[in-house]
Amino acid sequence: MSADIKSADIKKVVLAYSGGLDTSIILKWLRDTYRCEVVTFTADLGQGEELEPARKKAEMMGIKQIFIEDLREEFVRDYVFPMFRANALYEGAYLLGTSIARPLIAKRQIEIAREVGADAVAHGATGKGNDQVRFELGYYANNPDIKIIAPWREWDLTSRSRLIEYAEKNQIPVPKDKRGEAPFSQDANLLHISSEGKVLEDPWAEPDYDLILSRMVTPMAAPDTPTEITIDFDKGDPVAVNGEALSPATLLAKLNALGGANGIGCIDIVENRFVGMKSRGVYETPGGTVLQHARRAIESITLDRGAAHQKDALMPQYAEMVYNGFWFAPEREMLQAAIDAASAPVCGTVRMKLYKGNVIITGRKSPNSIYNEAVVTFEEDSVYDQHDAEGFIRLNALRLRLLGKVRKGA
Repeated sequence: MSADIKSADIKKVVLAYSGGLDTSIILKWLRDTYRCEVVTFTADLGQGEELEPARKKAEMMGIKQIFIEDLREEFVRDYVFPMFRANALYEGAYLLGTSIARPLIAKRQIEIAREVGADAVAHGATGKGNDQVRFELGYYANNPDIKIIAPWREWDLTSRSRLIEYAEKNQIPVPKDKRGEAPFSQDANLLHISSEGKVLEDPWAEPDYDLILSRMVTPMAAPDTPTEITIDFDKGDPVAVNGEALSPATLLAKLNALGGANGIGCIDIVENRFVGMKSRGVYETPGGTVLQHARRAIESITLDRGAAHQKDALMPQYAEMVYNGFWFAPEREMLQAAIDAASAPVCGTVRMKLYKGNVIITGRKSPNSIYNEAVVTFEEDSVYDQHDAEGFIRLNALRLRLLGKVRKGA
């Protein structure tokens, strides 16, 4: 039990509940340890699996108040798309699929706690990971006085084997993978699926993709014929695929299907966690990967060089804020305002081919295009005087020439 929370203080707690092994164990543990009423909250963020089993499992365990909410459109519209306007990549590779889901879950969990009169909220993140930080920063941002229970920092179930023993002792079903073993630790939403643990803890061990992948095929197994698609953008956000207008969540699901079928979007990375250690994971982000390439393509003809380069300079800071859990922090909101202002002219269409893990851009057009064929042509033109380049170069070289003279004299 947390040193600053007494059992008597907790009458009702809202648990972020997936219905999986860890949170089912936490549900039982909370009731036994705090002798409190537990309310479960399951967010449908596009996990790709039926959520009714989570309701049935909670009912089976005696839970009276069960919240299962479809947040897919809000998730993509208000969290994923704003993040993608920043072209955010953590450490140059990770599209932040897990990170971006936590603020929405935390916000809604606090709202439910307020609605049901709960004293506390609880989550299933471990004491070694990033998610504990992301959840709790989100909780405190939305309710500075909320009490937080983090079982992984309190109980003595400190290993996967001890968790399974506890589950079996309390008749809690233990899921199995395709080989009948305890599965990888996975997190899924409409943007991505992450896999960690088991053999992946060894950074030299090659992943068994046939066992891990569920949203996509490998590039080797993808079709031998490319799939050509177009994506339309308005004010920085995608609004249509192949000319068909789609809602944010439906559009991302469509890109997941197209990208996944062509083996696009799997990465195997070792990242630096906020808490200080390194971790290795396999991430599937097919739709997000397609979208990332398309966004860069449409920005290449609609953003001024200064604005584009400034966005690229800000991106690592923005990505780190999201990764570390500071979605509700004023510095992220400040950067978001600048990014959104820069995204206003980002409209138009990108054409691409999806082929064996590759996104191949084949065309881009926009009513706001800054690209000027009359200026850039290699043919004869009357709008650009090539002699002007001489003075331009000499002025830019002035400091280098002065420095060169000093160094030569030295």
